[in-house]
Amino acid sequence: MRQLLAKAKFYIIAVIICLLLIIFLLPSKPMNENKATWLWDTDIIRNEAAEILDFGRKEGITTIFLQIQDRVPAADYRQFIRSASEANIAVHALGGEPEWAYADQRKEGEQLLSWLREYNTTSAPEERFQGIQLDVEPYVLRRWKREQEKVVQEWSRNMEAWVQDARLQGLSVSAAVPFWLDSIPGPDGTGSFSRWMLEQADAVAVMSYRDDGEQMYELSREELEQADELGKSVWIGMELGDTEEGEHLTFHGKSEKVMNDEAKRAAKLGTEHESFAGLAIHHYQVWHRKITAKTDGNATN
Repeated sequence: MRQLLAKAKFYIIAVIICLLLIIFLLPSKPMNENKATWLWDTDIIRNEAAEILDFGRKEGITTIFLQIQDRVPAADYRQFIRSASEANIAVHALGGEPEWAYADQRKEGEQLLSWLREYNTTSAPEERFQGIQLDVEPYVLRRWKREQEKVVQEWSRNMEAWVQDARLQGLSVSAAVPFWLDSIPGPDGTGSFSRWMLEQADAVAVMSYRDDGEQMYELSREELEQADELGKSVWIGMELGDTEEGEHLTFHGKSEKVMNDEAKRAAKLGTEHESFAGLAIHHYQVWHRKITAKTDGNATN
């Protein structure tokens, strides 16, 4: 009997060891190192397109959120997007102002979408915007404190109208959102506004700005989990610019090595989610300066 028990114990231990070895030897999920970036000064696509796209190839940029500006001719957008397509970089139109959340400002978003419709229908497939990102931040205005619930309702109705228009155009839709939007009730008073945004859009870029990769991930975690459930996508936001809101929010002044190490930490954690689309770096010009401007052999700004 003792021999049987000993053999059974031996076999159980052997099976456990084999299972652990199998788990250990299985290839781990490759880290999603895709990156997106915001490009606000659209004028530079005229003379710096080659530099922008070369930087994009080197840094793993797969999406550029390009602000739409009236002073930039359609021909310049076409040339830039055509070159970006050749570099396997998608270009999404970027627009929005805090006041766009208000009911009487819905027309501003509609005008952008109307411009996009005209532009895309008169452009070759490789010259077209593939999506639109709406960056509407009414919480920076005084009315947010006084009438948050009403602003949320107006903002949500505007988003519904804009998303419907974008869908008819075949555009993907994303929104830039603060990490704390998951603490704001949805427009009907239930759930969270971040979940509502994900239900409407295809993706969100969470402004999870910290100088620590794990904290960036944790601030985006609820949105990532919601997007996992909904089949949507989430970019984890990363700030590189100078800000008066606190040094802990940005990699401005930190070394390039620190920035890259923390970016990899956030990406590694994010990769555990099917919804993780990559890191969204704010913004191109400060990122480019940080990488290319060298001080004592290293970038510090």
